Amino acid sequence: MPTDEPDTRNLFEEFVVPTYSRYDVVLVRGRGSRVWDEEGKEYLDFGAGIAVSTLGHAHPRMIEALDRQARKLIHTSNLYYTRPQGELARKLVELVDVQGKVFFSNSGAEANEAAIKLARKFGNECSGPLKNGSPKFEILTFHRSFHGRTIAGISATAQEKIKEGFAPLLAGFKHLPFNELAAVEKAITGETVAILIEPVQGEGGIYPASNEFLLGLRRLCDHHGLLLMLDEIQCGLGRLGNWCGWKEIVKEELVPDTISWAKGIGGGFPLGATWIRKKPIHSFTGAAVDLCDLLKPGTHGTTYGGTPLACATSLAVLETIEQEGLLQHARNHGDYAKKQLSALPGIKEVRGIGLMLGIELGEEFAPLAVNGKTPSQVIVVRSMQNGLLTVPAGPSVIRWLPPLNVSRTDIDEAVSILARSLDEIRPR
Repeated sequence: MPTDEPDTRNLFEEFVVPTYSRYDVVLVRGRGSRVWDEEGKEYLDFGAGIAVSTLGHAHPRMIEALDRQARKLIHTSNLYYTRPQGELARKLVELVDVQGKVFFSNSGAEANEAAIKLARKFGNECSGPLKNGSPKFEILTFHRSFHGRTIAGISATAQEKIKEGFAPLLAGFKHLPFNELAAVEKAITGETVAILIEPVQGEGGIYPASNEFLLGLRRLCDHHGLLLMLDEIQCGLGRLGNWCGWKEIVKEELVPDTISWAKGIGGGFPLGATWIRKKPIHSFTGAAVDLCDLLKPGTHGTTYGGTPLACATSLAVLETIEQEGLLQHARNHGDYAKKQLSALPGIKEVRGIGLMLGIELGEEFAPLAVNGKTPSQVIVVRSMQNGLLTVPAGPSVIRWLPPLNVSRTDIDEAVSILARSLDEIRPR
């Protein structure tokens, strides 16, 4: 770096809005499951950009797809047809294995925004008005949930720290206990139009929904004419060892009405997607329409969503997962990591499925909560200093979200680093 150039941290201090409390490291390159900082220090990356870098860093299939498509066509807007978007939509519908259509956006927040707008549209036009003539609009969500940073997303999210300072929020969301079907049944009113749920809660601490809970939600939605909307932004497209996260939980047939995806869908290239089921519904006028066709021209849109470059890259990622057998790999290596982690002293519990793991610290680490830091943040920083990148998920939970092609050797090394970090910082 030229001597007259400012330090990277100083650039951020002066020019970047401070929405993140960043760790004191400047990353410059990556390959596979590893990244390097500007001083040449090497790290195992078990955060993977918060479940984004599905194939790790600099995967040759992604590089080739980006290069090939960038030389042909990068962007056109959605005023025109492009082949990669159509092919990716077909691929995603095939992976769900249920007829439907896909709306493309740029992020998880936008993918959920599309689902929320669809629910509002459904409530306005198809689910029957209230006695006063108003449309149904209420969406049920769950404690510890996270659905994005837009106003609709934080309104849907049942974590008060996410909402602070942004009142008044969007009306129409009711937050309920997770995995408690009786509470959901009791909460449904004439205003309710949909249920939005993460099959595995990510930001909230890695809590999987139960088989019985998801099946029960589907039955309640069918009985009351509601939409069942799954937020699979963090847990979908292979992270749990299945293309559809809920299918790794539910052992019977379950079909949602929408699925939101982002994060790993592009392997690091920004992309969001909302799958909508092909399901006959009727408007107040009696006209029949499929749910996936309810958002007509002019009702929703995006300038960048589904560009040829994003879609070609996503297709390469999904094809690589298939060809390299990474679904089974994620299951096997996730089980192995859980077993190794559960044996560490000071670990209360290891939750999760596949390569979406939450490591809950024991009570002995509670005294680390000083000066506004949580025990999980303290352990994440110490692990980083020892060469392992991880992500906190609540006060006492560390998330492991490594690339789906992570090796067993890398897992062993990461377990060793975490064990050393816990020992170094354990209150005496």
